[in-house]
Amino acid sequence: MDFTAGLVWLLVASAFVLFMTPGLAFFYGGMTRAKAALNMMMMSFIAIGTVTLVWVLWGASMSTSNTDNFFELFANPFSHFGLHNFTDPADLLHVGYAATFAIITVALISGAIADRAKFSAWTLFTPIWATLVYAPLAYMVWGGGLFSATGWFGQTFAPVIDFAGGTVVHINAGVAGLILVLIIGNRKGFGKDPNHRPHNVPLVMLGAAILWFGWFGFNAGAAANVQQAGLIWINTLVAPAAAMLGWLIVERIRDGHPTSLGAASGVVAGLVAITPACANVSPLGAIALGVAAGVASALAVGLKFKLGYDDSLDVVGVHLVSGIIGTVAIGFLATPTQGPAGLFYGGGTTQLVAQSLAALCSIVFTGVMTFIIAYPIHKLMGFRISERQEIAGADLSLHAETAYEFGVGGHGGSFQPLHDLITGKVSSEATDEASVSGKESVQA
Repeated sequence: MDFTAGLVWLLVASAFVLFMTPGLAFFYGGMTRAKAALNMMMMSFIAIGTVTLVWVLWGASMSTSNTDNFFELFANPFSHFGLHNFTDPADLLHVGYAATFAIITVALISGAIADRAKFSAWTLFTPIWATLVYAPLAYMVWGGGLFSATGWFGQTFAPVIDFAGGTVVHINAGVAGLILVLIIGNRKGFGKDPNHRPHNVPLVMLGAAILWFGWFGFNAGAAANVQQAGLIWINTLVAPAAAMLGWLIVERIRDGHPTSLGAASGVVAGLVAITPACANVSPLGAIALGVAAGVASALAVGLKFKLGYDDSLDVVGVHLVSGIIGTVAIGFLATPTQGPAGLFYGGGTTQLVAQSLAALCSIVFTGVMTFIIAYPIHKLMGFRISERQEIAGADLSLHAETAYEFGVGGHGGSFQPLHDLITGKVSSEATDEASVSGKESVQA
């Protein structure tokens, strides 16, 4: 097989997208309390492990186009089980690229339930959700399923335009995050405790920068030619820039000052919005889309306090809201040179209706399926840590580690189990030390 330029770029783009998940770990880790930072980062890293195995074993098979499928919802998970039928190295590269999308989609969900979810329950949730929610939706949109040109929905309304994951990634993750929040409940002190504010904003901005860097592979990795790649690259540059400015303007008007956290969040909102539309709108359309997403998400993140749902790191306000905006906006802004035209380019309402219905169907599908998965886990093993563990911090309670040392000696797993803080039981070593200390005190 010749190592063509296209395959080289796909290889590089796949590495870009995989790098986004550690970037997300930094982004989310900085937004939590100091005593939950490592737990938050671990929730992203464990997704790499669980989802990768799922994708290689059966996920890729479920999302790959073939005639053996279940009502256009997902393909046969055993037709390519373990990738045994993927003999062409190019096919393996495409599988690897798709795997990185599945990984970060699952990791995105974790931000909604930061600082209060059991790591064991989350670890169990990730492969099941990737199997029953992500893989089917990826097949419906990209694998020749329901929303494709040959699917029932595509033939009845119009094929859904979703180049890089407005429905499959962002609406999907946003809805799943909301369902988990409603099942697990709010953090102790939600809306009242100022300690829930981000503990390390430079870490957040570093994570946002890595995400923006990786997003060029996320959007442009599947470009069909150099012209399309150029358009996608520019749109991926300009939309988040416009969204950042839109978010900061909202903060300046509403709060009196722009913030670093707002800048980072605005960038992500713009990246989310341009994801489905990156190959189908002009740079001017990308600017308009970015501004709309930045303003809308900046306003949406405050709704959680009014409505009372604790979306810890604004997965709903950013990914669901901007994902819907980007998906539906294609029906207005799609240019005829790149495919079906949107309403503003003389294309009528056909594509707008298809995009809107696809977003609605994705919301319903993900909401129902996530509840079916998460609710039994919550009832059988508990999805939430105890109040005592939450007060002590998820890092100590779940991992026996701390992200920072504050002059009291390092805390780390096997080096210092911290039995008294984690389980309430004092280790035998600590008991012996206390006994020796008591004897010395008496002798003195």
